[in-house]
Amino acid sequence: MSNLRKYKRKFLLGAGLITMLASAQLHAAGTLVYCAEASPEIFNPQLATSGISMDASAVPVYNRLVEFKLGTTEIEPALAKSWDIGQDGLTYTFHLRDDVKWHSNKEFKPTRNLNADDVIFTFMRQKDKNHPYHKVSGGQYEYFGSMGFPDLIKEIKKIDDHTVVFELNHPEAPFLADLAMSFASILSAEYADTMLKNGTPEKIDLVPVGTGPFTFVQYQKDSRILYKANPDYFGPKAQLDRLVFSITPDPTIRYAKLQKGECHAMPYPNVADIERMKSDNNIVVKEMAGVNIGYLAYNMDKPPLDKLQVRQALNMAVNKDAIIKAVFQGAAEPAKNFIPPSMWSYNDEVKDYPYDPAQAKELLKSAGLEKGFTISLWAMPVQRPYNPNARRMAEMIQADWAKIGVTAKIVSYEWGEYLSRIRDGEHDAVLMGWTGDNGDPDNFYSVLMSCDAVKAGGPNYSHWCYKPFDDLLQQARIESNHEKRVELYKQAQVEMREQAPALMIAHSMVYMPLRKEVKGYIMAPLSLHNFNQVTLEK
Repeated sequence: MSNLRKYKRKFLLGAGLITMLASAQLHAAGTLVYCAEASPEIFNPQLATSGISMDASAVPVYNRLVEFKLGTTEIEPALAKSWDIGQDGLTYTFHLRDDVKWHSNKEFKPTRNLNADDVIFTFMRQKDKNHPYHKVSGGQYEYFGSMGFPDLIKEIKKIDDHTVVFELNHPEAPFLADLAMSFASILSAEYADTMLKNGTPEKIDLVPVGTGPFTFVQYQKDSRILYKANPDYFGPKAQLDRLVFSITPDPTIRYAKLQKGECHAMPYPNVADIERMKSDNNIVVKEMAGVNIGYLAYNMDKPPLDKLQVRQALNMAVNKDAIIKAVFQGAAEPAKNFIPPSMWSYNDEVKDYPYDPAQAKELLKSAGLEKGFTISLWAMPVQRPYNPNARRMAEMIQADWAKIGVTAKIVSYEWGEYLSRIRDGEHDAVLMGWTGDNGDPDNFYSVLMSCDAVKAGGPNYSHWCYKPFDDLLQQARIESNHEKRVELYKQAQVEMREQAPALMIAHSMVYMPLRKEVKGYIMAPLSLHNFNQVTLEK
């Protein structure tokens, strides 16, 4: 048995103690309970891709060199108090704060504050395949790989304890915004060295030690995660004493807990419940247009999905308007591009595929598939704003495809296994989605649809590597002129529409129901749930 599995098992020990502790904390002053939608697959945002794993690690526990100002996509200093960019755009020099203390736990007591060694460890673990930590916990760095960071970063130099320089192989327009993303959270090199010497390197990914406003206390798998405020935090101190993630996959149960006051906040409500929530004087529903996309990726390694006419036929067979009404209760708009209309460079001149089953049949006939075929259709087991009910959506797509002779077999697994299997390419067609991380179109296209995202075993679940499209992405990333970047991304949207690697389904509204006593919560356009400055009114 691997050490990773051993320590996952060890988390289950002492469950009774954890339950008793959490029960007492639920009613303690200054304890906020967040009814989370799923269990995290890991507590290291370098290795995570799911929202819950980011919420459970990147936000409360870790910091980054630079971060997004709460509720915006504006970059502000964090672990780096300032930075300089070379005239050629190839060097970024970060000046680190000298007052940032690391968390501690039973097995690790830090002997120093944050320094340049931690920054170098964080990125070289992901870049260097020979790094002693590269393969720990599976070594799947999807963000780092799919965004082209292995080739982008030439070298990282330590000038002194509080100065670190990134040398790039080419200019990268969104580089600062990329460094504000969760995968760039800074980890402790000293903690890593200690755990490696102890023979338990996986612990840095399972028992997180960071610099953030909350320290990790304990995790009971599929039940709850406990945090306490970090009194040594270098920034504004957390206003809460404790934070509890109560893992509650069923949105109906989350709502019931919210009504009873058993939790203070819940994500991803059933959209059918929104109006009833708004009429409850004890609940406040925050909402905003999501920076997101719900889509269906076609695995082009699986015939006949490698044929353009087949993908176009499947697109034209789906009644998206019916899905918007039934699954989203109207709280979304049909998608025709991979980025939402609110994002700069959105190309409104792109024409969506029409709902036309008759034409879809003709396309299948021209592809030599007049009698249809059978494929698997994978449906997420969890709720997301971009897909509040994947099972229902899959059933509607299944029915639409049946009308043109295509038989879809719906497949689903527990969330962690689902992600693992689709990374391995087991699917034919898979329902997935995305909420932006940094406000740049590159964050949608490069992460999810680039050739790098295929080669890295990353989240390009279409396995689509199309050179004319990829060249546009590469040009846009190195281009410093904003208007030229806009035009390049507009061209990329035309290419993507013509090649149809995926069915664009919807851009949704995002809702966050809270108990009325929760004050100071700000919805973030980039999806992560931040309770760092939230208070509870008596």
